[in-house]
Amino acid sequence: GTPPAVSAHASWIPHSAFRIPHSGGIPPAVSAHASWIPHSALRIPHSGGTPPAVSAHASLLLGTDSTEKARADPTALPAGRPTTELPTRSAARRITAMLGRIRTVSMLLVGLWLVGGLLLWIGQGRHNRLSLDLDAQYPPGQPFQPGEIFASTLIALMDHELHDGFGWRPNDFVLWGPTLWADDNANRQLGILQAVRESVRVFKDHLTKVSSNEYDPDLLEADTLFRNDATKLWFPSAESRISRGIDRLHAYIAGLHDGSQRSRPITTRNVELIRLFQAWTDLLGDAHANLYKDREADGSSVWWHTDDYFYHAQGYAHALHALMQALKREYHQLLSVKPVMQELFDETILALGKAAEMNPWVILNGSPSGLLANHRHNLDIHLIEARQKMYSIREELEK
Repeated sequence: GTPPAVSAHASWIPHSAFRIPHSGGIPPAVSAHASWIPHSALRIPHSGGTPPAVSAHASLLLGTDSTEKARADPTALPAGRPTTELPTRSAARRITAMLGRIRTVSMLLVGLWLVGGLLLWIGQGRHNRLSLDLDAQYPPGQPFQPGEIFASTLIALMDHELHDGFGWRPNDFVLWGPTLWADDNANRQLGILQAVRESVRVFKDHLTKVSSNEYDPDLLEADTLFRNDATKLWFPSAESRISRGIDRLHAYIAGLHDGSQRSRPITTRNVELIRLFQAWTDLLGDAHANLYKDREADGSSVWWHTDDYFYHAQGYAHALHALMQALKREYHQLLSVKPVMQELFDETILALGKAAEMNPWVILNGSPSGLLANHRHNLDIHLIEARQKMYSIREELEK
């Protein structure tokens, strides 16, 4: 019979551990390829104890008490469970952990995107405010050189864009250059630069011109420097050219004060001032065309360029708002004898200021009768008003 020690604990025993008495081969219950044999199929000779071979292979015996086995190895599967369940559970745990990490990273990226957008929006509002107080810099009633206030305003505009906030952005192609994610201020700066270019051109060609072939040398060079490629990063960079243009405007102001008559003061002739308003109304007309249209020249929708047109036009408004205030101080004597001109100047400045201060969270392109706003059209309303006031100023100057 089976020894008690074996019978109590083993249902399968390695047959190599026993000498099996038989006649004519392995018993039918034993397979030709079995390495484990049910002990019930064998008659194991013994003498009152566990055979040495069984004792030597005790660790290989299967079917030990499940309670004792669970105490020895908590990770072991209960008796009767398929052995494939453990790998399946392990793979499921790995997949769950991986999905958790993906979810965490995704939430962090979305959070950074939202926080970054909010900071850019707040920074845009701060950057839009030009710290220019002409009354403090040039107190009313105190003398100044004609052309000085206008040139100082041009300097303040470009110096602010060059050094405040994140500096000059149109040539920063990594994050917020034109056509990129945070490109709003880049397009706004391009609008400001275009307004400054046209103003410096008229300043050089008409407001300070003495004869048909003589120009103020500093204004001539400043005009050339400001017309460098605004998106150029090197050789030369846009920042270096703009900075040199600012230096030439400083040189123009210095020439007004040193008595050398090198710098030419601004003229008070109405016909030359009309040229400036012609240039400005042309700029606002260009902005109106982009803000009002619904289709590009090739028939495609303007949807993807809505914010570009908005901020470029707002750059016009920002620059002209400051330059109109400077012009009001430069021509204060003309305005003092024409109250209607004074009123037109104030109304133009007010309309441009409203356009320059618009700062929506998102630039929408809704339909006129829809629930969503159309910020391009809202901005266009203020620019159209400013443009009409400038036409009225031109008519008054032509009288």
